[in-house]
Amino acid sequence: MRNIVIFGGPGSGKGTQSDLIIEKYGLNHISTGEVLRAEISKQTPLGITAQKYIDNGQLIPDDLMIDILSKVYDEFGKDHEGVIFDGFPRTIPQAEALKSMLSARGHCISAMLELDVPEEELTKRLLLRGQLSGRSDDNEETIRKRLSVYHSQTAPLIEWYKQEGLHRHIDGLGSLERIFADICKVIDQL
Repeated sequence: MRNIVIFGGPGSGKGTQSDLIIEKYGLNHISTGEVLRAEISKQTPLGITAQKYIDNGQLIPDDLMIDILSKVYDEFGKDHEGVIFDGFPRTIPQAEALKSMLSARGHCISAMLELDVPEEELTKRLLLRGQLSGRSDDNEETIRKRLSVYHSQTAPLIEWYKQEGLHRHIDGLGSLERIFADICKVIDQL
């Protein structure tokens, strides 16, 4: 079983690379962004609460995310190939909670793949995505807030995963194919 955290700033290509990994390796996928957007579109109580945080460029509270994550993970059953965690964890307490949740099931994280992309490029990608998709959270003000939250709360995870011996650096600039080839080299060694 290969459980992989795919990590990087907003707009770094996590979703795109996750899709390629899923296709090649048959892993399951948990994208907290997709789960939350579905809840928001259904206007569930979680969705309404989540929308308030997202509109302000803030992270969803840990306890809500852990509950969602556990439920979705357990739906894959005991004998799956593994899961790509996309957009989670975003803080050290979330990483510790994920480690604990997996450990309680006899599972663990195999690697954390960091898609490293400079902030200027992230901003450019997010603005373009907002123009193409109409996503309300891809505007300059919210992007600045999201990048600030990323640097202050999420980036420390790189060091945490390095200490766990699970961090793998991936240069996130360049062609989609080259980035994916670099990711495959890591996964093939797990």
